[in-house]
Amino acid sequence: MNKYGFIVTIMVVLTLGNAQLANANRPQAVSEPSQADSIRSFQAHIPEAELSELRRRINETKWPDRETVKDQSQGTQLETMKELARYWAKDYDWRKFEAKLNGYPQYITNIDGLDIHFIHVRSKHKGALPIILTHGWPGSFVEMMKIIDPLSNPTAYGGKASDAFDVVIPSLPGYGFSEKPTEPGWGPDRIANAWIELMKRLGYTKYVAQGGDWGAIITDLMAVKAPEGLIGVHSNMPGTVPADIEKALHCGDSMPDGLSPEEKRAYEQLQFFNKHLGYAELMGTRPQTLTALADSPIGLAAFLLDHDEKSLKLMSDAFRGKPGGLSRDEILDDITLYWLTNTAISSARLYWENKYPFFGVKGVKIPTAVSVFPDELYEAPRSWAEQAYPKLYYYNVLDKGGHFAAWEQPALFTNELRSAFRKLR
Repeated sequence: MNKYGFIVTIMVVLTLGNAQLANANRPQAVSEPSQADSIRSFQAHIPEAELSELRRRINETKWPDRETVKDQSQGTQLETMKELARYWAKDYDWRKFEAKLNGYPQYITNIDGLDIHFIHVRSKHKGALPIILTHGWPGSFVEMMKIIDPLSNPTAYGGKASDAFDVVIPSLPGYGFSEKPTEPGWGPDRIANAWIELMKRLGYTKYVAQGGDWGAIITDLMAVKAPEGLIGVHSNMPGTVPADIEKALHCGDSMPDGLSPEEKRAYEQLQFFNKHLGYAELMGTRPQTLTALADSPIGLAAFLLDHDEKSLKLMSDAFRGKPGGLSRDEILDDITLYWLTNTAISSARLYWENKYPFFGVKGVKIPTAVSVFPDELYEAPRSWAEQAYPKLYYYNVLDKGGHFAAWEQPALFTNELRSAFRKLR
C-alpha cells in the first residue's frame, strides 16, 4: 500500500469484502485486492491528536510585521490572517466537514501505479449522464461538493429528472486523499489518461467532462485524446488564447492591433494576471523550496488564499464579516484538508510538471461548452472560443462568479452544466 503524509484512520471496504484499516503512519489492508483495477470504498477519520496539534501550531504562530500599504497589493493581509487564525483555532469544526464528506460514497483505485481517491454518486434517475469533474489549485474536491446533490438529484433542486448526472469527482495526484507521486511524470497529460481509465473502469461508455483551473487543462487534454465514450466537455477557464496573443503576452509586447473590445479586455486581464503570477512561477520552478508550508498552518493558509486578486478579496471578506460566495468554514475545509494530508508540496509539483500554457489553445475537436464568469482570471471572448473550439456549441456569459465558480455560485454553475449538456444527452 502507498504512504500518506498524515496520520489517518480509514475504513476500507474491498470489492471482495470488508477490511478495516488502522495504522498511525501507513494504512494497510487486511487483505490485498486480487485484481489491480479493484475499487475500494474509503472514509476519512482524522485522529483527534492531529487536530489538537493543528490548533497548537496555529496558536504558536510567529507573526510578521503588518504590510506597509492599506490594500492587498502586498499579498494576504495580516489582519485577515489573524482573524483566520483565531477562528481556525477556536471555532472551526473539522468533524462537521468530515461527517458531510463521509456521507458521500468515496473510493480508492490504483491507476498507472498510483492510488486515486474519488467521490462517485450515482443518480437515482434513469438515463443519468455520467460526468467527471476536475478541480484545480488551491482547490480540491471540496470545490465541487455543493453541486453533487443538485446534479445527481435535480428534482430536489428545481431541475427535471432528465437533467440528472452520475457524478465522479477525483482528487488530483498529490492532492487530498490521492496518493503522492514519488517520481516525475505526473503532469496534466498523464492525469488525463488516468481519468479516461477511471471512467472506463467505472463502466461508463458515454460520459462528459468538466473542469476549471488545472481541471480545465486536464479536461481539454482528455478531449484532445478523444477517447471512445467522451462525447463533450465544459470549461469555466477555457484555453482560447491565440498563439500570436500568447506570444505578445509572454514577450511583454504592446497589445496587438485589430482586437475587438472584448478581446482587448481579455488581453488586459491576462497582462495583469501575468504580472501577479509569483506563486505559480515559484511552484513551477522550485516547489520544494516551499517546505515552510508543510511546517506552518498559517503560512500555508496565507499562501493558499492568494491565488488571484478577486479570489483573495472574496476570501478575506469572509473573515472580515462580509461573506460573499464562500463562508469561513468552507474556506477552512479546503485549507485544513491540505494541512491534514500534508499536500502543500506534492500539489505544488503539478506546476513543475506542466508543459502547457494555462490559457493557450490545446487542439480540442469534440463538442465543447464554455461558461464565462466575470471574476475569472480572464473573460474568454466568444471570437477566441470559436477559434479554439471548432465544435463550440454552447457559450454563455454569467453576471457573477469567479475562479472557483462551482464553489462560489453552485446554483448558477449547476444550471450551466444542465444547459450545456442537455443537447448531448
